[in-house]
Parts: sequence; structure tokens; C-alpha cells
Amino acid sequence: MKKIAIVTDSTSDLSIEQMEEYNIEMLPLRVIYREKEYRDRLDITPQQIYDNLEKEVPKSSLPLPGDVIRLLDRLKEEGYTDVVISLISSGLSGTYNMVRQVAESYSGLNIEVVDSKSLSFGLGFLSIEAAKERARSNDLEKIMEKIRKTKESQYLTFVVKTLEYLKLGGRIGLVEGTMGEMLGIKPIIGINDNGVYYTISKVRGRKRSINKMFELMKAKYAGKSFNLAVISADADEEALKLMDKIREIGKVEESFFAQLGPVMGVYTGPGLIGIVAYEV
Repeated sequence: MKKIAIVTDSTSDLSIEQMEEYNIEMLPLRVIYREKEYRDRLDITPQQIYDNLEKEVPKSSLPLPGDVIRLLDRLKEEGYTDVVISLISSGLSGTYNMVRQVAESYSGLNIEVVDSKSLSFGLGFLSIEAAKERARSNDLEKIMEKIRKTKESQYLTFVVKTLEYLKLGGRIGLVEGTMGEMLGIKPIIGINDNGVYYTISKVRGRKRSINKMFELMKAKYAGKSFNLAVISADADEEALKLMDKIREIGKVEESFFAQLGPVMGVYTGPGLIGIVAYEV
């Protein structure tokens, strides 16, 4: 009988409790300061990142290849036959390409490596849906098909208080970080089919940017059944108010409120509010 492991990376924004509930393994990225480095979500919290941004903006890095090999070795020892690894968009990180190369040279396990073309709970939802399908069928093909369908139907958008950290980290993608920011112009940011950030819309001011995200959601999901995740980076009050409003536009089957993890917080700074949704 097949034994299938579901693996994601730490940018999925799944909590430790959710990973335990769905039996999902996590591969941590790394946060690197001049004096020390930390394993994402295991050794450092988002608040620690934000509290130290004025002193130092850290860098992030991929998991070490050795981390991947040790995880695969442990899964093999535990009797797993197949491993499904869903990872942050290759348009935003080199994690997918590195893990794929390790998997191609690893023997003794059948390994499927998925480029989510997404991040945060967009990636988290892929792993949750994969775990649910594993519980239903324990069929690798059905799990991969569930991931594909969820990936294709997802809608992801977010706003940040400032583009400064995206620009500093070289993750600004196709978002225009121009003089508009000085005039209070706030881009509503999405992620395209290549897994790269782009501007969906622009408005002036923080409150209007959050309201625009709501209006975009309403236009897309009014009267429909959908799953929802709202993500916050030190902006819980605003994010929870937005979540309550979104719940009223259709039938929300499942909803999650998540904290943006440390690695992603490096690139957004405090103030991000994000939405991930898909029809069910």
C-alpha cells in the first residue's frame, strides 16, 4: 500500500497546528542577519522581524539542499513511498528549482515537486487540499489533479503599507514603484500566471486600497461558494474587519486567518493584508 507524504515550505503560512492536523511536513526557508541566521517560523517570529527593521533589514535564503535530503531520508525511513512537495512560486524564489534538482537525483522515493506559482496561503491551500485528497483516496494521481485544479482556480491579492521592502528585496516584479507612492498611490498587487507580482489596480490611500480589495472580491465571488484565507502582517484589526465583510458576499465554505511568516515579512514589512480565495 502506498504511503504518501505531503510537504510544503514555510512560506505557506500554515500554522504548526494546521500542519499537525493535516499531517503536512514543512521545509523551512532561512532568515539571515549579519550576526546570525534563523530557520523560518521555527527559530524566529514575524514580530521579531518587524521590531528590528529599523536596525537591520535581513535577507532570506532557500532551504539548504542538506535540509531537503534529511527530510527525504526521514520520510523514507518512516515507510513513505511517494512525496508531493508544493513550493513557493519559482518567480519569487529559487526554492522550487533547488528542490527539483535534489529530487531528481534522489533514489528510493517517487517525488512530485510542484511549482505553486503562488505564495502564502495560496500555497497553504494546495497542501491542505492535497492532504484532504490523500485522506479520501490515497491516490497520487487524484492528489496531483486536486492540486492542479486548486492552483488554476485561485485568486490572490494583497496590499502593503509601503513598497520599500519589496524594492529592497528585489521582489517587486511587475509592480510599478514610482513617484506614485509619494502621492499616496497604493497598488493592489496580484500574482500572474508566471508567479510574479503585478499591479491589478491603483487607488489613493490605505483605506481605499483595502476597500478596493473588497470590491474586487465582491465582483468575483458574490453569491458563490468559495474558500477564503485572509493574511495579516501586523495588521490584524484591519484584516479581520475585511474578512468579516468578505464573509457576507457569498457562501464561505472554509475560512482561515493567517499570520504572514518571517521570510515573507522581510519583503513586505508590517501592514500587509492579503486575500486568497477559490470557488468550491
